[in-house]
Order: sequence, then structure tokens, then C-alpha cells
Amino acid sequence: MLSHVIPPPRGYTKAPNSLVRHPRIGSDAKVLVLYVQGLPEEDRDKALGEHARALRMTGRAYQKAKADLVTHGYVHEKRESVAGGRWRTVQVFSNEPLTDEQAARLRAGVPADGYENVGASAAQDAWPAPSAHSPTVGEPTVRRAGGLLPADGEQGEDSSHPPTEAAVEAESESQDQDQAEVLLAERVLLSLRHRTRELSLGAREARKLAALAAEWLRRGVSAGDLRLALSRALPEDGVRSAFGFLAHRLVEKLPPHPEATPEFLPPPPPLTLPLLACDGPGEEHMFRPHESWVTTCGPCHREQQRAYWADLMTRAEADPAPPRPSWRELAAEAAEAAEAAANGGATCAEEAPGYGTRATAT
Repeated sequence: MLSHVIPPPRGYTKAPNSLVRHPRIGSDAKVLVLYVQGLPEEDRDKALGEHARALRMTGRAYQKAKADLVTHGYVHEKRESVAGGRWRTVQVFSNEPLTDEQAARLRAGVPADGYENVGASAAQDAWPAPSAHSPTVGEPTVRRAGGLLPADGEQGEDSSHPPTEAAVEAESESQDQDQAEVLLAERVLLSLRHRTRELSLGAREARKLAALAAEWLRRGVSAGDLRLALSRALPEDGVRSAFGFLAHRLVEKLPPHPEATPEFLPPPPPLTLPLLACDGPGEEHMFRPHESWVTTCGPCHREQQRAYWADLMTRAEADPAPPRPSWRELAAEAAEAAEAAANGGATCAEEAPGYGTRATAT
């Protein structure tokens, strides 16, 4: 396996933030990258699976980690035929994403657009021999990755003041939130093809416009409103370039910053009414009403209610209402009236149509 890493200065591994904070790469894949990057050069010439076994990574976890690294350009594989009709798989590992073209150049031992192999033989062959000019100088070369300290670093102790833990956490949360907004904006841009085919974007085009679309989300626009704002009121003659049209609309129709919301004010305290003289019986006393229409205190009000209901019960007992007859008594009275009419005769009324009512005797 060809390795392409930046050697760690002074015994620790430097990891790019783009890898550590990548939202689509699992933790096993990140640990695998850091583990291989921190190994000595002579221990890197192994298959990636052997390094995973050294980390006691299970087969399923390794396959998932490897798939993440291959998808995002950290590992490239190619099968090559060798003598005897056999095949071998050549792996190119990097702690920075590489394109297929860059990986192919590294397999061939050629610098990949500014990247350089850091193997022993490659490092010895890469630096040109000094010329005979006095003073001795070498040919101008591009900057090599690996083997050097940072531009602002010196050997020895680091005298810089590291940021506080709170500042680091705040910066990390802010960057995570910005990254989440960019990813959401990219998904919104890619989903426009489902509304109209004129706004179909490729993955790279959506990634280029994601930063502009994320600014809409930061200004309070929801993902649904952003999708609607970009896809409605299209030109009558059609959209000739989806990328150019969306870039223009994202810039020209960018909503203003939302106004600062007023600070939350607590509700006002309840109105306190003044003391009043109670209208109830007994000695004069004061009370504070809970409503403006109340004229008696609580005890006096309850006493008035008890007196009212006691008087009502007394009057009901002194002059009781006559009891209502039961249905049995009403039925017996009706039967007696019918029997009397049948035995003693009665007068009934007959109605003559058109001439009124006349009485007849039976």
C-alpha cells in the first residue's frame, strides 16, 4: 500500500479539521486514518485491513470504515495484473482527499498536483542536487508535504497560548452548525430536480452553491420556503443554465437579516385593590377585595349564603306545595269518569262540516 501522509512533528499526530469534523465519515474511519498516519514509515507498507486488525476492529466495522474512506477520497484501490496470471490490489492512502487522477499519479510515483510521496527513496530522489554556483543553491522546487515543521513553528517548546476549552467548544459548535446548514442547503438544491427538470443540478454544482443557499437558512428561511423561492416564477422562455439561474437568484433575492427580537418582558404584577369596609353584619372591619365588584369579605359572604338557604328551607317547610298525583291516581280518575259517562248518559259534541258544532243528546 502506498502511503501519503504528513509526518507528525515531535511525537504526535496532526489531523486536519476537515477529517475530524466530517459529518459523513464514521468514527472508526477517522481513527483508522489517524492510526495509519501516526505509524513510522517502515510500518505503513501493509494492507489497510492489517492496520484495522491491529486496532481490533471487527470485519463489519472495517468494511464500513473503508467504504467511508473510499467514498470521500481518502483511500483509492486499483486491481492490477502481475506475472503468472495473478492479480493484486494496490491501495493509495492519504490523510487528505485525493481525486482519481491524483491517486493514479501517486501510484506511478509522480507528484500529485503539489503532493509528494514521502517514502525514503522518493524523498531522496525528489530533492535536486545543488549546483556549482557560489553560494550553493538548488533548483527552484514546489513545496513538499511532509518532513517540515509548520511555517510558524520552531523546534523546542511552544510558547503560544492555546485557546481555552470554552472557546474551543464554542468554535466547534459554531462550525458544526455551519456545516449542518451547508449540508441541508445542498440537499435542498439537489431536490429542485423533483419540482422541475429545468433546475437539475449535478453534485459538484450543488456543492458550489451550497454556501450561498446556507446563508438563507441562517437568516431564518426554512428549507421548504427556500425550495419554493428558488423554483417558483421561472422565466417564460425557460432556464438555459440551472447553475447560473440559481446563483443569480440566491444572490439577488437574498432576504434581509431578521430584525432583533425584543427582549422578553415578564407579565406585569396583578393590580392591588385598596382596602374596603365590609358590608356584612357584625362589627365594622376592612378587607382587600380580589375583584372591584366585591363588597363583602369571604367569611361574611359565606355567612350570608348560609342564612339565605336556611330561610328558603324554612319557608318551604311552613307552606309546602300540594303533592302531585301519581300516574296510578290519574289513571284511576280517568277510568271512573269514563264509567260514569257510560252509565248515566252524557252530552257529546258533533261537528257538522261547514255548519259549525251542534249538541245532541243520547
